[in-house]
Amino acid sequence: MLVIQNGRIIAGTRLLDGHTLLAEDGVVKEIACSYSPAPGDEVINAEGRYVSPGFIDLHQHGGGGHDYMDGTAEAFWGAAMTHLAHGTCAITPTTSACLDEELIECISCFEEVRQMQGGPRLLGMHLEGPYFSMEMRGAQDPRFLTPPAAEHYLHILELARGNVLRWSYAPELEGADAFCRYLTEHGIYPVIGHSDGYYEDVLTAYDSGCRAACHLYSGMSTIRRHQGMRRLGVIEAALLLDDMMVELICDGVHLPPELIRLVLKTKGAEHIVLVTDAMRAAGQDTDKSVLGSLKNGQHVLVEDGVAKLADRSAFAGSVATADRLVRVMHKQVGVDIVSAVRMLSYNPAKSVGLHTKMGTLAPGCHADIILFDEDINVSSVIVGGKILS
Repeated sequence: MLVIQNGRIIAGTRLLDGHTLLAEDGVVKEIACSYSPAPGDEVINAEGRYVSPGFIDLHQHGGGGHDYMDGTAEAFWGAAMTHLAHGTCAITPTTSACLDEELIECISCFEEVRQMQGGPRLLGMHLEGPYFSMEMRGAQDPRFLTPPAAEHYLHILELARGNVLRWSYAPELEGADAFCRYLTEHGIYPVIGHSDGYYEDVLTAYDSGCRAACHLYSGMSTIRRHQGMRRLGVIEAALLLDDMMVELICDGVHLPPELIRLVLKTKGAEHIVLVTDAMRAAGQDTDKSVLGSLKNGQHVLVEDGVAKLADRSAFAGSVATADRLVRVMHKQVGVDIVSAVRMLSYNPAKSVGLHTKMGTLAPGCHADIILFDEDINVSSVIVGGKILS
């Protein structure tokens, strides 16, 4: 039995003091008011730290000098372990718009690394692109952007063999609605991203089963005039649709605290998912890096706590780890610690249909647990009941 005592347990919407968390066979067994350890128990004294569900990052490109687009087991493992040390117990490795050969190689590598033990859970791939708006491409490489064509995505998904969990796309593109419907019918979660669409485009996607928006405000249209009339963009549509989950890159750079507070007033904490959108420079002390694969990626700058394109025309992903997201949300935005953690555990799990298995410290759920102090410094990481750091 794994026994965690003397901590402040974040359990669902509650913060429990003076309780003990018990885990056995890789799952949470009970949160007990009192418990006397038995011989053979593995006891952790939390010493007043928070005992939290492990973080779940649904949008992450890499870290520790590695990008998943490098397409090697070393890159996958290196990036995943970098984020594990900061409390991320589950990841959906994320691609960028690229050559088909690179994409297929990356997905194949994911299948290999997914079987490895001793790291975070790899839930499935998140394909970001290539079906994006040229106008809202941000740091996506324009060489590879294209509208969705059935022969293309069916080919990719056939080769992926069930390893794609999410796919981001722009709903205004020709063929996008058929693409969205196909994904939802086959258990893959469509996500609106890098879109120059209007409110009506989002409604079409919503009616076809899309319930998530990729990194809100980044690479996303807003209200504008068309023939003198004001028309809402993707941002307003995502805010207005009550059950549309919105991703926020809460690194303290992409979005100011005041804007995050506005999203909170509109969506409520239950419909926000924090993501790092981390690229390979996350967890490194460097001023230069590469976005995407080492072979075909773009050289970027790292300054002001964020990655930027070489001409500084756009951000090129964050260099944040998950603990930083919670720290910014709690310390700068002013969100209570329970809600901040929920946005990086239960909410992402719910957005991909895994909330009955993970994302919360409830009996029967995966014993993916982290300990951190008042400044969100992570001291222990447990995945499936096994202490990994």
